Amino acid sequence: MIELKHLQAGYPGRPVLEDVCLDFRPGEVFAVLGPNGCGKSTLLRTSNGLLAPTGGDILVDGVPLEKLSSKQVAQKIAYLPQSRSIPSITARRMVLHGRFPYLSYPRRYGQKDHETVRKALERVGASDLASRPLPELSGGQRQKVYLAMALAQDTRTILMDEPTTYLDISCQLEVMALARRLAEEGRAVVMVLHDLCLALRYAHRAALLCSGRVRQTGTPEELFQSRALEKVMGTSLGRAETAEGWRYYYQ
Repeated sequence: MIELKHLQAGYPGRPVLEDVCLDFRPGEVFAVLGPNGCGKSTLLRTSNGLLAPTGGDILVDGVPLEKLSSKQVAQKIAYLPQSRSIPSITARRMVLHGRFPYLSYPRRYGQKDHETVRKALERVGASDLASRPLPELSGGQRQKVYLAMALAQDTRTILMDEPTTYLDISCQLEVMALARRLAEEGRAVVMVLHDLCLALRYAHRAALLCSGRVRQTGTPEELFQSRALEKVMGTSLGRAETAEGWRYYYQ
């Protein structure tokens, strides 16, 4: 569990987040919503220690983040950034990088590591990509590989920055369904999302950011009923009830 208490963060000469109070709980998919430039990616980078906060506190399982080593953080929190470099290695080798927090130097992979990688690739539907070089894959295929790497890290908290980018609609739905399954296993899954309809359909709770501050937190129902999303995002949302629950759409 990650707790953010009056968090402030930003870059030299450019504050981004101000007085953010949030908690990412096991068993939940938590969506981070808001317009471009509101601080969503900064929030994730600060939550796992890649960016030092300028104020407030970050607790990971009750322990201040700054008291944990980078290896301890990596064993507790997996982070899937919005974009990354594309090394000339196979997909399987990329996913093996998720096992780094559990290896000593020099790195020697064991049977458990290879089995974890196999299961991670299978879980995201990318087993057939294992032997292919990353540069040869499409953007959507590479995104699946990066998701598998995050799963191979085997943490209780997973932070994902726009994980549905480059994916067609069927793959987007697969990723969101996977997020729900991971939450059902007791993980905290935090996702920066631009698609409000996906977020409202799959998240247990969400936070709406605006100009570096939390405008509102709550369940999808609470956010929809308040109309805060429409005010901040400048769009109109509708919904229809189905046998599987509410389905949201842009009007």
